[in-house]
This record gives sequence, structure tokens and C-alpha cells, in this order.
Amino acid sequence: MRRSAWLLLPALVLAFLLLGSGLDFSYVIPKRLVRLGAIVVAGVCIALSSVMFQTLAGNRVLTPAIMGYEGIYLLFQAVLVLWLGTGSVALLGAQGNALLSMALMLGYSWLLQRWLLREGRGDVYRLLLLGLVLTMVLGTFTQFIQLKTSPGEFSILQSLGYTSFNRAQPAQVLYSGLLVAAVAVLVARGTRVLDVLALGRDQAIALGLDHGRCLRLQMALIAVLVAVSTSLVGPTAFMGVFVANIAYALARSARHQVILPLACAVAIGMFLLAQLLVEHLFNYRTSVSILVNLVCGAYFLALMVRTRGTP
Repeated sequence: MRRSAWLLLPALVLAFLLLGSGLDFSYVIPKRLVRLGAIVVAGVCIALSSVMFQTLAGNRVLTPAIMGYEGIYLLFQAVLVLWLGTGSVALLGAQGNALLSMALMLGYSWLLQRWLLREGRGDVYRLLLLGLVLTMVLGTFTQFIQLKTSPGEFSILQSLGYTSFNRAQPAQVLYSGLLVAAVAVLVARGTRVLDVLALGRDQAIALGLDHGRCLRLQMALIAVLVAVSTSLVGPTAFMGVFVANIAYALARSARHQVILPLACAVAIGMFLLAQLLVEHLFNYRTSVSILVNLVCGAYFLALMVRTRGTP
């Protein structure tokens, strides 16, 4: 099964680049290469952050979205449109908006960790609870601001709330890719630490691991990955649950050295398949976000029903 997943990925990449392109290497294929870069960067971010977050939380039905990162992003976009109107996108530009959004999400994550994960105080469960509450509060504020906008401004906010690869710019993809590559190297070097953290806090401490320090480092890396993904392609909701659990099922292993690369392949493949369906089957009458949320939401409900009553 693992080999099949790795063999399917190049086929999807070639289909995405060449299908219906007319082999136009002057315009069509370069545009698709930019979108392919955004797909790869976002897929890696979602896969790594979701698997790492589930390891730290000890729960396979959670994603970093529960921490409120996407809520911060949507609230920031709503405030920008309310203050600057429809010209906010043109005024800041795609790169400026992405950088400000990323900085805000990283600052939000730093404040949470500074407050709850200091030495000798708090734990990951309090962090999750606070993140869940803040997600609801941020969503309420965002909806309140949306009620103050005009129909044109509201449509802009709606588009920013969906996953899209079309608004990614080449420079933005390049910078994001370099940052994600650096984080991926750190994650790859710490796969054994993640294996130990998956055993639980008490077992990790018994094995000589500085649990508090490792927890803060992993949460910081997760924050960077989520910030890059959200600022590049927008919110992804339940996709992390689907990607992580499919990777666990295919890997048939608890080692993160095996699970993380496979999760990246699953995420990238899913994005490619959704984009191909949007372009060639639905003729842009739907969006990647709708397809992804439909599949991943249904999988999440099935997962909850299947695991109901189990410890």
C-alpha cells in the first residue's frame, strides 16, 4: 500500500501539469508549476503539523485548527476589509498580506505558549481547552465584523475563507518553500523525540526526555507550519485528520520516520486530485475547499462513530 501511494503521486503530478495544457510551456505550464509549488508546500505543512499535533495531544481526531490559528487569520482578514475596504488586497498585495497574517499567527501562538507552557505551569490539555474556546470567540468576532461589511466586501471575505492555490505568487511560494524546508529538516532530525513523546508525558520523562522543552519546541514548529499553510492557501479545516489517519493506516507503523513522509504524500496527492476534479470534471463550478471539506468531514464523522465508546 505504501508503495502504491508513492507511485500514484508522480502520476497525479504529471496529470496536473499536462492534462489540457496543450504543452504550452510559455504560459499554461509555468502557471501550473506555481500552483504545484503551493500544493506541495501546503501539503507538507498540513501533514507535518497534523501528525505532530496529534502526537503531542495523544489524540488522532484533533488538528492544529483547534488552537485558533485559522480563526486569527480570518479575523485579521475581516478587520482589514472593514478598515480598508475592497482595496485592502491591492494595497497590501499577496505577499504583504501573507507576511502580516503569518506574523500575527506566530505572535498568537507565542502568547499562548508563553502563558500556559512556562516551566512548571500548565500542560498541553489546558492549551487545547483554551485554544478551543478562543477559536469559538474569534469566529464570533469574525461573524460580527462580516455583518458590518457591504456585499462586495463580504464576497471577498468569503473567498479568503476557502482553500485556493490560484492566489499564490511565485515569490511567496519560494519564500514559503524555503521556510518549510528548514522546518522539515528540524522535524526529520527530531523523529525519535516524537516517538518518545507519543508514549506520554510520564514515560517520556522516565526515559530522560526534557518534556517541557520538547513540547514547546514542537508546538513552535507546528505554529510555523500552520501559519505558512494558512497564509499561502487559506484554511483547510478537517483535512489534517484525514491525512494523518490515512497515513497511520498505510504505514502500519508507529515510527514517525515512516509516518511523516507518507502523510506528506497523502496530503499532496489529495490536493492534486481535488484540483484535477475542479478543473476537468466540475469545470470550476465548485472549489478545492468544498471537495476537501466534504471528503474530510465525512471521514471525520465516520471516524467518530467508529471509535465511539472506545478508550
